[in-house]
Parts: sequence; structure tokens; C-alpha cells
Amino acid sequence: MARTKLTNATIHTPKRKGQLPTKICAVCGRPFEWRKKWARCWDEVRYCSERCRRESRRSQA
Repeated sequence: MARTKLTNATIHTPKRKGQLPTKICAVCGRPFEWRKKWARCWDEVRYCSERCRRESRRSQA
């Protein structure tokens, strides 16, 4: 049995996919789920994708 390195992401992440936290995208309004790469900055994540992030900047200008 392989051991995994315990990090904040693995300690605070739910074990099942259905238990992941979700947010609503500020641009398209679609729900999106937590990703491991957002573990450290989940509170600041506002957009579901790079495309939505670019669209938000385009609409501000």
C-alpha cells in the first residue's frame, strides 16, 4: 500500500468527489467544483476557467 504525503490539500479535502465544495462562476453563472490546484487560494477563486477570467477583464475595459 502506497503512502501519500500529507499536505493541507489532502488533510482538508473530502474523500469523495460528491463532497467537494462548489462555487458559482462570476461571469457565466455555472457551478464549478474545488480543484486540488486551488487548495491554497480557494477563497480567492471567482471564475471557473481562464476563458471566463479573460471575459471579465474584457467587459471591464
